[in-house]
Amino acid sequence: MSKKVKTVSLLVSMLTVAGPSAAYTLTEAVQRALETHPEVLAETSQYLSRQQELEQARSGYYPKVDVSAGIGYELSDNNATRTQGYDDRELTRKEANIVVDQMLFDGYAVSSEVTRQDARVRAQQHTIQGSGQQVALEAIDAYLKVLLNRTLVALSTDNLSVHDRILDQVSLRTRAGVGRSSDLEQVTGRRAAAVSSLLSDQVNLQDAESGFLSVVGDLPRELAPAAEKVAGLPDNLDAAVRTGLDNHPTLKSADADVDAAKAQSQAARNGFYPKFNLELGGTWNDDLDGVEGRDHDLTAMIRMRYNLYSGGRDQARVRQTEELINQAKDVRNRTRRQVVESMRLSWSAYKITGDQLDYLRRHISATEYTRDAYAEQFRLGQRTLLDLLNTENEVFQARRSYQTTLHDHLFAQYRILAAMGALMETLGVSGPSGDTDRAAIDEQFSGIATESALDAEIRAQRARLHEFAPSTPSR
Repeated sequence: MSKKVKTVSLLVSMLTVAGPSAAYTLTEAVQRALETHPEVLAETSQYLSRQQELEQARSGYYPKVDVSAGIGYELSDNNATRTQGYDDRELTRKEANIVVDQMLFDGYAVSSEVTRQDARVRAQQHTIQGSGQQVALEAIDAYLKVLLNRTLVALSTDNLSVHDRILDQVSLRTRAGVGRSSDLEQVTGRRAAAVSSLLSDQVNLQDAESGFLSVVGDLPRELAPAAEKVAGLPDNLDAAVRTGLDNHPTLKSADADVDAAKAQSQAARNGFYPKFNLELGGTWNDDLDGVEGRDHDLTAMIRMRYNLYSGGRDQARVRQTEELINQAKDVRNRTRRQVVESMRLSWSAYKITGDQLDYLRRHISATEYTRDAYAEQFRLGQRTLLDLLNTENEVFQARRSYQTTLHDHLFAQYRILAAMGALMETLGVSGPSGDTDRAAIDEQFSGIATESALDAEIRAQRARLHEFAPSTPSR
């Protein structure tokens, strides 16, 4: 029996160390997720794209230079050719010109567009931070779930070992003629339930591994334990909500979107103003319009253009952009409510699970004391086998409840930091740079997509379980 227990324990210990890769701390796993997650990379590319849109808008402040030239056949029939005595005339037309156009005043169109694009850049920058906060939280969740499920697998393994030990004791009694076959049936059934629980936990652990791989982009081989207390939490809910409303990147992005909508509305009013441009030009032509010889000129002009009527288009455009401002404000208000809701839910989970942990510790202590007492009484014949099995199950369930609640309590603390917009700063992690090698990331992920840090060990453990499984006793 001891050999069996040692073998199962060894296999479970292998679940936590499954390869030569370096161990991950929680912060390192989050950093890797931020550097490789497609959502964060896509938002980063969008940010870089909007920076270029801002540069395009700023180009409106600078002069535009256009050059054109041409040469080819021309047939002319006009007053000039008839004055020269030709009904029509064929010449080789040659022309070249250059125009320098500098905007002087355009009804604030360029300045408003620059303001709008600058706001869009700021909005996207905050969006990156918001996506980073969410991906960081998902990575933490995946990390903690792997740790939790590894712990649950270990608890289920211990629970199975306990049932194996009890089964051995009952089997010895039955073979010695001092035990009942019904007791052997009962403990055999309980052992089967313990095996089923272990298998279920193994499946959950494999699911947690898949979640970790999806978010972090690597397999969860060696994972360092997570601290039970997270730094940077506020003292109370009011302070947490105020911080979230002041700092949450998604809310800042919504504020920037309002600024962009206001700038767009200002740009829509440019049709109500005249436009002034400075135009410098020069032409160099030969044999033009049927007249032989040069036709050159230089010009320096200030031109004014003013649309007097456009069918009400400009007024409609202004009304449209005013509604876009209202829409952006409504989105911001909705975001504010979501930030408050998320914070309140996270804070409630944090406080409740913290209180639960104290009672669950007492529950474990009490059930372990009862279990030990029942085991001694069972040995003396003062307790039934059912009493002993029930107390063992209660200890097992109490330990599982404690570990699950501990996970929820720890994750709630990170949820609070995320709702405050302070998760990445607290962890000391940053998003990807603009020169990330996407192809290398894709190749690395594809290379491990079919691998597992757990499959081989779990298959070996299951094979060992079936090997040691006792046969159903005959009646």
